[in-house]
Amino acid sequence: MEVEEETFSKAVTTMRTLYLDCFAGASGDMLIGALLDCGLDFDLLRRELAKLGVEGYELSLRRVDRSGISAAKFDVHLREQAPTHEQGHTHHAHHAHHHGHEHSHDEHHDDEHATPHDHEHAHRSLAEIKRLIETSALGATVKQRAQAIFQRLGEAEAKIHNLPVEQVHFHEVGAIDSIVDIVGACIGLAALRIERIVSSPLHVGSGTFTCAHGTYPVPGPATAELLRGAPIYSKEIAGELVTPTGAAIISTLATEYGPLPLMRAERIGYGAGTREYPKFPNVLRAVIGETEADATPTTVTVIEANIDDLNAQVFGHLMELALAAGALDIFYTPVQMKKNRPGVLVTLLCAPEDRERMVELVFRETTTLGVRYRDERREVLRREHVQVETPYGPIKVKVARAEDGQVINYAPEFEDCRVAAERHQVAVREVQVAALTAYAAAVSPKN
Repeated sequence: MEVEEETFSKAVTTMRTLYLDCFAGASGDMLIGALLDCGLDFDLLRRELAKLGVEGYELSLRRVDRSGISAAKFDVHLREQAPTHEQGHTHHAHHAHHHGHEHSHDEHHDDEHATPHDHEHAHRSLAEIKRLIETSALGATVKQRAQAIFQRLGEAEAKIHNLPVEQVHFHEVGAIDSIVDIVGACIGLAALRIERIVSSPLHVGSGTFTCAHGTYPVPGPATAELLRGAPIYSKEIAGELVTPTGAAIISTLATEYGPLPLMRAERIGYGAGTREYPKFPNVLRAVIGETEADATPTTVTVIEANIDDLNAQVFGHLMELALAAGALDIFYTPVQMKKNRPGVLVTLLCAPEDRERMVELVFRETTTLGVRYRDERREVLRREHVQVETPYGPIKVKVARAEDGQVINYAPEFEDCRVAAERHQVAVREVQVAALTAYAAAVSPKN
């Protein structure tokens, strides 16, 4: 088996990157539409969403034209409810609708502005939605990402309305919209093997919108809170272009904001919004490809906390939430604390711009009363994936290289080996050895 020389001539990272070009804003359904246009299988999306056990909705996908750009229009249609206006913003919109880019706000809660009619509908608390996701048969990464997004959405609403996050509730109709959009987006990211998300600055729109509470400026309070710290701008396009759900997804999962990074673009897709503007394509553009990395020093923020009074089960939950929220790494070290009590040193690494929300996460999920943080420099090796053929099928091998191209280390991807071992009913280590042997045989004459 030969491995082509060109494979090793380029130091391409293993990071499969999604770039979101938000020149017309963003919403959950636009993101799903863009992922579908990039190759996400619609039937797979439908099957995976069914694992949640949520009923009362149907999905549709069609091609539309937005100012000369052909785009995928993804919609959620809620069953057995009276139709409402197609657009507008209301925190207590219960009537069924087909939801689109400028659909009603997704987060709903009990407060003094609710009418008696509002409370005729079922509610789902944040805890109930997270439990629904956790007990489903969805993949671990999908669960982690979706729960982190919902947590961020709930916290934004809680802050705006001066409520404990535990009291934030989602009306049944709004909850279905949010669940489908958020979980569906996470399913699409996993199916397309997205490891890194970069977003452009977000165009939030301009003007005002009217909801049950009154008339508000664009961006709305929830969207503005969710996008705190992210680069946003406003132009002459009237309307709220970034919905709270879109803001929650991007602000939770995007690790960087800026121009299109250096990448080898493989797929480009467009997800359409509901509104049509003259000479302005209301679409979200997604670009998927492999990005390059370099070994020049980069800055990371190290967050630490010593804890000696937390249930051990919570540490695993914290790790899952932190990684889903964009932490670069998190690990635990046993330590002996004051009064000779055994404890745990929590160490979390993140991008400097993510420090504030990572500190908030540690405070929220643990019993610590304080954290330490500092910036440190690090270097990383260039990495790439090479696929080798084995008796158990194709296996990806991760290869780490120095700046001069010299191979420093290589290892087969465990998940590929595990799946192949289960399929062929052999031990995982047998597949690993076969992959290492295949790689070594392929490259030994050249390296």
